[in-house]
Amino acid sequence: MNPKYKKILAFELAILFLFLLSYMAYGQQANVNLDYNPQKDTEGLIPFSAPLNSPEVHEDRTVTFRLKAPKAQEVKLAGVALLTGLGKGNEQIPFTKGEDGIWTLTVGPLRPNMYAYHLNIDGVQVADPNNTYAAFTAMPPYSQLVVHGDGPAYYDAKDVPHGNVTRHVYHSSVTQGEREMYVYTPPGYDPNEKYPVLYLLGGSGELPSNWIYDGRVNFIMDNLLAEEKAKPMIIAIPNNQIIHRNHPKHTELTFEIFEKEMRAHVIPLVDKSYSTIQTPNGRAISGLSMGGRHSMFVGLGSLDLFANFGILSAGDNEAEKTLSGFLNTPDVNDKVDYLFVGQGTEEAKGFFGTRVKGLTDALDKHKIKYEYYVGGYGGHDWSTWRHLLHEKFLPNLWRK
Repeated sequence: MNPKYKKILAFELAILFLFLLSYMAYGQQANVNLDYNPQKDTEGLIPFSAPLNSPEVHEDRTVTFRLKAPKAQEVKLAGVALLTGLGKGNEQIPFTKGEDGIWTLTVGPLRPNMYAYHLNIDGVQVADPNNTYAAFTAMPPYSQLVVHGDGPAYYDAKDVPHGNVTRHVYHSSVTQGEREMYVYTPPGYDPNEKYPVLYLLGGSGELPSNWIYDGRVNFIMDNLLAEEKAKPMIIAIPNNQIIHRNHPKHTELTFEIFEKEMRAHVIPLVDKSYSTIQTPNGRAISGLSMGGRHSMFVGLGSLDLFANFGILSAGDNEAEKTLSGFLNTPDVNDKVDYLFVGQGTEEAKGFFGTRVKGLTDALDKHKIKYEYYVGGYGGHDWSTWRHLLHEKFLPNLWRK
């Protein structure tokens, strides 16, 4: 080939390579891959159908929020999880309005993590209208900020074998309606083998899907299994919203109704649909906040069903009274394989820490064996619950 044409061809190939490279380096909230850094701007593009790029996570892990609201009088950054990460407590942070009607705010740097947040526009709480990463629960929706580190985190999708998540819809005679449950099966699930089952519960206002999208429990489990740090297990995530959260008798009714739901529908559906170990030693129950209290009052009260327990960010100041049946069970330590109590560093300093102490004091008084752990940098939010699962609870299950 003529050297002149070789140079032209080489130049064209180089241009094509750069084009393909830029095409594959997906930018701001492209939602093409399960990226660990979805809010880093790599292409100079804005999220589809949004007027602005927000939030934008910079290399120094500061974050810029933008909002086009020319008629607004006041815009603030809100949300306990993000404000806790910024060391602001509940102090909302004001934006600055430009002459073009665009409000901006830059905060940080932040630790790599996922943070829920809202915007407060003239006193109205709303999700960020520019952010495609939004979560819905049994509460109004909120936005997700993903501050990336130098690579995928323990809760991100990595190039490892992945398990499957199946959504089951069933009719409940307890609640008189159609309900849902998500079930994770580990990579290489073999119906000819028997697997232990973890029943994992959400908090007030959480739906079963939140343990997948906010908690990332499936990716956490995939990564732990790939690192040989956990035992293969099935994870069933039922809906523990069993009565309206604002019902005046919620506390009086929820535990009894949820136990009926577990016995009548949830456990039978899982045992029928999957190859499970159908003994207390093969079952665990764990939950966060309200789900932690379900794990306490339903789980610890059902030693015929469960022998493993994870109580996350939950407790009771009157545990000596409310858990008297469990606390005074003869040979109780022989009936419990693993009891974990955990909470986040920041939440341990306040109301939730006091409730957890009520539980641990009762366990200590009755000489019941348990593992207690405080860790992470979060408060009463998903950064804490992801951390507790990854660092302690999932790796230590089924080790007895």
